[in-house]
Amino acid sequence: MAGEKTVLTGVHFMSGDIACAEGAIAAGCRFFAGYPITPATEIAEHIAVRMPKVGGIYIQMEDEIASIAAVIGASYAGLKAMTATSGPGFSLMQENIGLAAMTEAPCVIVDVMRGGPSTGQPTLPGQQDVMQAKWGSHGDYEIIALAPSSVQEMFDLTINAFNLAEAYRVPTLVMADEVVAHMWERVTIPSAEEIKIVNRKKPSTPSDKYMPFMPDDLVPPMACFGEGFRFHATGLTHDEYGYPRTQSSETQMKLVQRLCDKIRKNADKIIRVEEQMLDDAEIVVFAYGIVARAALSSVRKARQQGIKAGLLRPITLWPFPEKHVAKAAEKAKAIIVPEMNCGQMVREVERAAKGTPVFHMPKLGEEPHTPMEILEFIRRYGR
Repeated sequence: MAGEKTVLTGVHFMSGDIACAEGAIAAGCRFFAGYPITPATEIAEHIAVRMPKVGGIYIQMEDEIASIAAVIGASYAGLKAMTATSGPGFSLMQENIGLAAMTEAPCVIVDVMRGGPSTGQPTLPGQQDVMQAKWGSHGDYEIIALAPSSVQEMFDLTINAFNLAEAYRVPTLVMADEVVAHMWERVTIPSAEEIKIVNRKKPSTPSDKYMPFMPDDLVPPMACFGEGFRFHATGLTHDEYGYPRTQSSETQMKLVQRLCDKIRKNADKIIRVEEQMLDDAEIVVFAYGIVARAALSSVRKARQQGIKAGLLRPITLWPFPEKHVAKAAEKAKAIIVPEMNCGQMVREVERAAKGTPVFHMPKLGEEPHTPMEILEFIRRYGR
């Protein structure tokens, strides 16, 4: 549609799902394939209206397997591509997420988490997919996963996810939860000129010299279909030309180690955290997503009561902010991890805390942790 704004600059009142859709469009996403699923459906509904008006393509696929397959194809055709789902659909996507990791297809997958397993609680929040985000597909690989805790971050981190996917040629996940996705808050959208956009590196070599998986600082420049480069992309173990000419251990080691190293060796550039009152904190609360909002309130209340509490919120779940946890643990008497699951990220915190006591605070069901519930835990270990 002529005159349709790509970026809806200004201050808006919108839900997290709508903010995510707008963030994708602002980041340059021009292809979305998905299948309706609560509580992520509104992302698809909004983007179905907006995408054609900005020159993009929206397709409702027959299922989630087809959705992620189409996204990978669109990425290789040169488009920034995204899909959105929830727990059951996320499970169906895992094999092709591994394909995206192996073929180094930059793409964004939004998982609005709900209570599981199986159909679980479709309309209620959970944080039960965060380990699946890391280990869901088979084999060794690395991904990037971000966890928004506000509607503003649903917009901002969706843009960030596209930039990271493009920079490292890796599937990048936005791991939201139902509350953040469905709540309505004020969102400030800057002008297009103010939004940082990262695009994939393109090859500088002649087409007849192009090696599609020859890394440049661990990340290969990416030619796309139709750009005059001849190349082969496969999920099989392949050499720098993309061909599975040898299945040797040397080829496997070289390829898979690079797929891991391009994220691991750039972890300090990728990882983002929020730190509140950690300088002298004796009790550290490690929380993410909607739970982090209650955790910050509880930390402030604890400070008013003379307890030296602080908040460590991982904005980047994967790669895990190990150094930040280790540093906070040096002064802490205890670390408290409230999560809407039976124990997932707490295992990573225990590993990084190197002996500092870590106490898990699980909660399942319809309500996230309240500030008073977390405050009671802080009191228990902060006296």
